[in-house]
Amino acid sequence: MQAIQNVVLAIHALIALGLVVVVLLQRSEGGGLGMGRSSDGMMSVRGQGNLLTRTTAILAAVFFATSIALAVFAGTASKPTPVIPTVPTAPTAPGAAPAPGAPPAPPGAPAAPTR
Repeated sequence: MQAIQNVVLAIHALIALGLVVVVLLQRSEGGGLGMGRSSDGMMSVRGQGNLLTRTTAILAAVFFATSIALAVFAGTASKPTPVIPTVPTAPTAPGAAPAPGAPPAPPGAPAAPTR
């Protein structure tokens, strides 16, 4: 299970890096990194915008999916601990000697019946 979690984490990191790059390449009013301003490139501005928008949407969907997968892995890997720890005690029969390590009977307590 740990190996699968590491693979998903590596994919998640690569998708996050790719998502940052794709968002920075998109054209904005300021021009982003300046990649969207030149019209003499391989693609037109409209085609480039559609491709980057579609790529951003796909990367975002995969990013959310890997985020949910990592959250599920983290939830199944950790076992909740009780708030109040319980001490296991062995049941004793009436009249039997107290278990070793058991606290002594308080003074004035009735004695165990004998036969």
